[in-house]
Amino acid sequence: MWIKVKLLNSRREIKLKLLHSHREIKKSKDFLIETLFPKFCFLCQKEGDYLCQDCQSTIEASEHSYCLCQEPVRLPKAGKCRKCQSKLLKGLYFGTTYQNNLIKNLIQRFKYEPFIKELKEILTGFITASFSLKCIEKNEFADFYLVPIPLDKKRMRWRGFNQAEEIGKELGNFLGIPLLNDILSKTRVTLPQVELSGLEREKNIKGVFLVSNSGKIQKKRILLVDDIYTTGATMEEAAQVLKEAGAKEVWGIVVARG
Repeated sequence: MWIKVKLLNSRREIKLKLLHSHREIKKSKDFLIETLFPKFCFLCQKEGDYLCQDCQSTIEASEHSYCLCQEPVRLPKAGKCRKCQSKLLKGLYFGTTYQNNLIKNLIQRFKYEPFIKELKEILTGFITASFSLKCIEKNEFADFYLVPIPLDKKRMRWRGFNQAEEIGKELGNFLGIPLLNDILSKTRVTLPQVELSGLEREKNIKGVFLVSNSGKIQKKRILLVDDIYTTGATMEEAAQVLKEAGAKEVWGIVVARG
């Protein structure tokens, strides 16, 4: 018995030493990368981060909620107006407006080559900042599950990560709720939505999503995550299959609204 306890303690000590060693290696690696490839603010070029605090303060987080219409109506809280009651999304949470050129630049640098994956923290920060302005508490999402809009396999191979999933991870850590990345999948390659008109977007995305593991979302409230909301065609299509699979309600949550 004494030998067994001693062996267990020795294993724990080895694991702790290895963990400490990994942390030290990561710190050294991060320091080396920052030294060789320092970050500069996209706007003012000051060294330190991709968006310094001063420049970040120039981007206004949204302090108001709006409906889902193309010409949205301001609402007292996230939801829908009379005109958009037929929409499958319950409402939309968004951090800021996509009309801001700096936001466009940040999202493009996040999604297109050369990819800057670390921008997920800054971009998600606009969503959490808008929560603060709207007096939305974290516990309001206590019974929600995050589900990212998926990429097709071709685009996933090209980018190496799903931008919606990365934003979802950050939101999950902030809100303390689970991210389910095995629920939605994309069954075929589609044209980039940004290149299409409203009607073309609906046709392009029609029937493209498939739900797996539907048992995980039965009677659950879903936060559907993406980077941008424009016409809402993508989120409506995803909301439809999620609700058909048993989701109780589906809300959208994005960095910026077009």
